[in-house]
Amino acid sequence: MTDILLVEDNRELAELIQTFLKRDGYLVACRESAGEALAFLAETNVKMILLDIMLPGMDGFGFCRAVRKESNVPIVIMSARVDKEDKMNGFALGADDYLEKPVDIDILRAKIGALWRRNYDRKKERQILCSGAVSIDKDAKKVLFHEKELSLTGKEYELLLLLAENPGKTLSKEFLFNRIWGADSFSENQTLTVHIKMLRDKLEEEPKNPKRIITVWGVGYRYEEI
Repeated sequence: MTDILLVEDNRELAELIQTFLKRDGYLVACRESAGEALAFLAETNVKMILLDIMLPGMDGFGFCRAVRKESNVPIVIMSARVDKEDKMNGFALGADDYLEKPVDIDILRAKIGALWRRNYDRKKERQILCSGAVSIDKDAKKVLFHEKELSLTGKEYELLLLLAENPGKTLSKEFLFNRIWGADSFSENQTLTVHIKMLRDKLEEEPKNPKRIITVWGVGYRYEEI
Protein backbone atom coordinates (compact mmCIF):
# COMPACT_ATOMS: atom_id res chain seq x y z
CA MET A 1 0.00 0.00 0.00
CA THR A 2 1.20 3.50 -0.89
CA ASP A 3 -0.40 6.56 0.68
CA ILE A 4 0.43 9.12 -2.02
CA LEU A 5 1.51 8.72 -5.65
CA LEU A 6 3.37 11.78 -6.92
CA VAL A 7 3.36 12.14 -10.72
CA GLU A 8 5.98 14.79 -11.43
CA ASP A 9 8.84 14.89 -13.97
CA ASN A 10 10.77 17.69 -12.22
CA ARG A 11 13.07 15.59 -10.05
CA GLU A 12 14.19 18.43 -7.82
CA LEU A 13 10.60 19.42 -7.02
CA ALA A 14 9.56 15.80 -6.61
CA GLU A 15 12.35 15.17 -4.10
CA LEU A 16 11.40 18.28 -2.14
CA ILE A 17 7.73 17.29 -1.94
CA GLN A 18 8.61 13.72 -1.02
CA THR A 19 10.87 14.90 1.79
CA PHE A 20 8.16 16.96 3.45
CA LEU A 21 5.41 14.39 2.97
CA LYS A 22 7.55 11.61 4.41
CA ARG A 23 8.20 13.81 7.45
CA ASP A 24 4.43 14.06 7.82
CA GLY A 25 4.26 10.27 7.96
CA TYR A 26 2.99 9.47 4.46
CA LEU A 27 4.31 6.61 2.34
CA VAL A 28 5.12 8.26 -0.99
CA ALA A 29 5.96 6.86 -4.42
CA CYS A 30 7.01 8.99 -7.39
CA ARG A 31 6.71 8.40 -11.13
CA GLU A 32 7.90 10.78 -13.86
CA SER A 33 5.33 10.03 -16.57
CA ALA A 34 1.65 9.23 -16.86
CA GLY A 35 2.45 5.85 -18.42
CA GLU A 36 4.68 4.85 -15.51
CA ALA A 37 2.07 6.08 -13.04
CA LEU A 38 -0.75 4.09 -14.67
CA ALA A 39 1.41 0.96 -14.62
CA PHE A 40 2.07 1.57 -10.92
CA LEU A 41 -1.65 1.99 -10.18
CA ALA A 42 -2.41 -1.29 -11.93
CA GLU A 43 -0.34 -3.09 -9.29
CA THR A 44 -0.58 -0.91 -6.18
CA ASN A 45 -3.38 0.67 -4.17
CA VAL A 46 -2.89 4.36 -3.41
CA LYS A 47 -4.97 6.74 -1.30
CA MET A 48 -4.14 10.01 -3.05
CA ILE A 49 -2.49 11.29 -6.23
CA LEU A 50 -0.49 14.52 -6.69
CA LEU A 51 -0.42 15.27 -10.39
CA ASP A 52 1.53 17.58 -12.67
CA ILE A 53 -0.11 18.48 -16.00
CA MET A 54 2.88 18.98 -18.29
CA LEU A 55 4.27 15.45 -18.43
CA PRO A 56 6.16 13.59 -21.16
CA GLY A 57 3.83 11.58 -23.39
CA MET A 58 0.30 11.60 -22.02
CA ASP A 59 -0.36 14.84 -20.15
CA GLY A 60 -1.91 15.12 -16.71
CA PHE A 61 -5.39 15.71 -18.10
CA GLY A 62 -5.27 12.44 -20.02
CA PHE A 63 -3.96 10.67 -16.93
CA CYS A 64 -6.74 12.12 -14.78
CA ARG A 65 -9.33 10.97 -17.31
CA ALA A 66 -7.86 7.43 -17.33
CA VAL A 67 -7.80 7.21 -13.53
CA ARG A 68 -11.38 8.40 -13.17
CA LYS A 69 -12.58 5.55 -15.38
CA GLU A 70 -11.46 3.15 -12.67
CA SER A 71 -11.16 4.94 -9.33
CA ASN A 72 -12.39 7.72 -7.04
CA VAL A 73 -8.99 8.22 -5.42
CA PRO A 74 -8.49 11.92 -4.47
CA ILE A 75 -6.43 13.82 -7.07
CA VAL A 76 -4.62 17.11 -6.47
CA ILE A 77 -3.33 18.84 -9.60
CA MET A 78 -0.20 21.01 -9.35
CA SER A 79 0.50 23.00 -12.51
CA ALA A 80 2.03 26.10 -14.00
CA ARG A 81 -0.93 26.14 -16.39
CA VAL A 82 -3.08 28.61 -14.52
CA ASP A 83 -5.63 29.72 -17.11
CA LYS A 84 -9.25 29.46 -16.05
CA GLU A 85 -9.90 26.97 -18.88
CA ASP A 86 -7.15 24.65 -17.60
CA LYS A 87 -8.49 24.77 -14.07
CA MET A 88 -12.05 24.15 -15.24
CA ASN A 89 -10.83 21.23 -17.36
CA GLY A 90 -9.01 19.74 -14.39
CA PHE A 91 -12.10 19.88 -12.19
CA ALA A 92 -14.31 18.60 -15.01
CA LEU A 93 -12.05 15.54 -15.34
CA GLY A 94 -12.42 14.76 -11.64
CA ALA A 95 -9.61 16.59 -9.84
CA ASP A 96 -10.36 17.39 -6.18
CA ASP A 97 -8.09 20.44 -6.07
CA TYR A 98 -5.91 22.51 -8.41
CA LEU A 99 -2.81 24.31 -7.09
CA GLU A 100 -0.72 26.78 -9.06
CA LYS A 101 3.02 26.34 -9.42
CA PRO A 102 5.30 27.31 -7.85
CA VAL A 103 3.57 25.38 -5.10
CA ASP A 104 3.73 26.63 -1.53
CA ILE A 105 4.73 23.44 0.30
CA ASP A 106 2.85 24.41 3.46
CA ILE A 107 -0.36 25.05 1.51
CA LEU A 108 0.11 21.74 -0.29
CA ARG A 109 0.54 19.89 3.01
CA ALA A 110 -2.57 21.60 4.40
CA LYS A 111 -4.61 20.65 1.32
CA ILE A 112 -3.43 17.05 1.53
CA GLY A 113 -4.26 16.90 5.23
CA ALA A 114 -7.78 18.26 4.66
CA LEU A 115 -8.47 15.80 1.83
CA TRP A 116 -7.06 12.96 3.91
CA ARG A 117 -9.31 13.72 6.88
CA ARG A 118 -12.34 14.12 4.63
CA ASN A 119 -11.80 10.83 2.82
CA TYR A 120 -10.21 8.52 5.36
CA ASP A 121 -10.45 9.59 9.00
CA ARG A 122 -14.22 9.16 9.13
CA LYS A 123 -13.93 5.81 7.39
CA LYS A 124 -11.74 4.55 10.25
CA GLU A 125 -14.60 5.16 12.64
CA ARG A 126 -16.87 2.86 10.70
CA GLN A 127 -15.49 -0.20 9.00
CA ILE A 128 -18.87 -1.64 7.99
CA LEU A 129 -19.91 -1.05 4.39
CA CYS A 130 -23.66 -1.24 3.85
CA SER A 131 -24.69 -1.71 0.25
CA GLY A 132 -28.34 -2.58 -0.18
CA ALA A 133 -28.98 -6.01 1.29
CA VAL A 134 -25.24 -6.61 1.59
CA SER A 135 -23.21 -5.60 4.67
CA ILE A 136 -19.43 -6.00 4.69
CA ASP A 137 -17.50 -5.90 7.96
CA LYS A 138 -14.01 -4.95 6.81
CA ASP A 139 -12.34 -5.60 10.16
CA ALA A 140 -13.77 -9.11 10.52
CA LYS A 141 -13.79 -9.74 6.75
CA LYS A 142 -17.36 -10.95 7.16
CA VAL A 143 -20.26 -10.49 4.72
CA LEU A 144 -23.95 -10.51 5.63
CA PHE A 145 -26.64 -10.89 2.98
CA HIS A 146 -30.17 -10.18 4.20
CA GLU A 147 -28.64 -10.35 7.70
CA LYS A 148 -27.32 -13.89 7.18
CA GLU A 149 -23.58 -14.53 7.01
CA LEU A 150 -22.22 -15.68 3.66
CA SER A 151 -19.45 -18.22 3.29
CA LEU A 152 -16.95 -16.66 0.88
CA THR A 153 -13.44 -17.56 -0.17
CA GLY A 154 -10.70 -14.95 0.26
CA LYS A 155 -10.78 -13.95 -3.40
CA GLU A 156 -14.58 -13.85 -3.47
CA TYR A 157 -14.51 -11.48 -0.49
CA GLU A 158 -11.87 -9.22 -2.08
CA LEU A 159 -13.76 -9.10 -5.37
CA LEU A 160 -17.10 -8.33 -3.72
CA LEU A 161 -15.55 -5.60 -1.56
CA LEU A 162 -13.94 -3.94 -4.59
CA LEU A 163 -17.23 -4.01 -6.49
CA ALA A 164 -19.30 -2.78 -3.53
CA GLU A 165 -16.90 0.11 -2.90
CA ASN A 166 -17.62 1.34 -6.44
CA PRO A 167 -21.41 1.08 -6.83
CA GLY A 168 -22.83 2.10 -10.18
CA LYS A 169 -19.42 2.21 -11.86
CA THR A 170 -18.28 -0.08 -14.62
CA LEU A 171 -14.96 -1.64 -13.67
CA SER A 172 -12.99 -3.22 -16.49
CA LYS A 173 -12.08 -6.91 -16.40
CA GLU A 174 -8.39 -6.00 -16.59
CA PHE A 175 -8.68 -3.62 -13.63
CA LEU A 176 -10.53 -6.20 -11.50
CA PHE A 177 -8.15 -9.00 -12.38
CA ASN A 178 -5.03 -6.93 -11.72
CA ARG A 179 -6.35 -5.63 -8.38
CA ILE A 180 -7.42 -9.04 -7.07
CA TRP A 181 -4.91 -11.43 -8.61
CA GLY A 182 -2.11 -9.07 -9.65
CA ALA A 183 -0.71 -8.26 -13.08
CA ASP A 184 2.02 -10.88 -12.62
CA SER A 185 -0.36 -13.62 -11.50
CA PHE A 186 -0.14 -17.01 -13.15
CA SER A 187 -3.95 -17.22 -13.03
CA GLU A 188 -5.88 -16.73 -16.24
CA ASN A 189 -8.47 -14.04 -16.90
CA GLN A 190 -11.12 -16.78 -16.96
CA THR A 191 -10.56 -16.98 -13.20
CA LEU A 192 -12.39 -13.65 -12.86
CA THR A 193 -15.40 -14.97 -14.79
CA VAL A 194 -15.56 -18.02 -12.54
CA HIS A 195 -15.46 -15.91 -9.38
CA ILE A 196 -18.15 -13.57 -10.69
CA LYS A 197 -20.37 -16.62 -11.30
CA MET A 198 -19.72 -17.92 -7.77
CA LEU A 199 -20.60 -14.53 -6.27
CA ARG A 200 -23.81 -14.37 -8.30
CA ASP A 201 -24.78 -17.84 -7.08
CA LYS A 202 -24.54 -16.51 -3.51
CA LEU A 203 -25.88 -12.96 -3.97
CA GLU A 204 -28.47 -13.09 -6.72
CA GLU A 205 -32.05 -14.30 -6.39
CA GLU A 206 -31.78 -15.32 -10.05
CA PRO A 207 -28.07 -15.87 -10.86
CA LYS A 208 -28.80 -16.16 -14.58
CA ASN A 209 -30.62 -12.84 -14.49
CA PRO A 210 -28.37 -10.83 -12.15
CA LYS A 211 -29.50 -7.53 -10.63
CA ARG A 212 -26.49 -6.76 -8.41
CA ILE A 213 -23.45 -7.76 -10.46
CA ILE A 214 -24.18 -6.63 -14.00
CA THR A 215 -22.12 -7.62 -17.03
CA VAL A 216 -21.16 -4.69 -19.27
CA TRP A 217 -20.37 -6.56 -22.46
CA GLY A 218 -16.88 -6.01 -23.85
CA VAL A 219 -15.84 -3.97 -20.80
CA GLY A 220 -16.35 -5.54 -17.39
CA TYR A 221 -18.83 -5.50 -14.53
CA ARG A 222 -20.97 -2.98 -12.62
CA TYR A 223 -22.25 -3.41 -9.07
CA GLU A 224 -25.72 -2.11 -8.23
CA GLU A 225 -26.99 -1.49 -4.69
CA ILE A 226 -30.37 -3.20 -4.23
